[in-house]
Amino acid sequence: MDRLEQLKLKYQAALNLMPTLGVRLQNVHLENEKLFVRGAAPSQEVKNKVWDQIKLIDPKYADLTCDITVDPSLAPPAKTAAPPAAEVRTYSVQPGDTLSKVSKQFYGDANQYMKIFDANRDQLKDPNLIKVGQVLKIP
Repeated sequence: MDRLEQLKLKYQAALNLMPTLGVRLQNVHLENEKLFVRGAAPSQEVKNKVWDQIKLIDPKYADLTCDITVDPSLAPPAKTAAPPAAEVRTYSVQPGDTLSKVSKQFYGDANQYMKIFDANRDQLKDPNLIKVGQVLKIP
């Protein structure tokens, strides 16, 4: 086995870690009998993690030259905020209303009345017993 392969094998854990952390490798070759690795990390924190791994393998890393720069453009895009919660609609019960009638009005389907009942279990015990003036949440 030649020197390059020996050193790549020795530092394999660090070489495997780099792409998983978003490090873009530019060079991996033998230079002056040392493994030469050049790459760019998305942050200083990632660069430090790579160096931590290298030092675990060999605290002196005398047979390694590792040149990692920080390039913030390699960082993954920031996560977008969650969409705002759906606006809660309400309905004030009128004389003659049933959950089925309210369901038909909001969903176009009288059979969806259990959605309204389930959303209002805090004030309804029976889907057939609603009272005029009650304010129902319409999910």
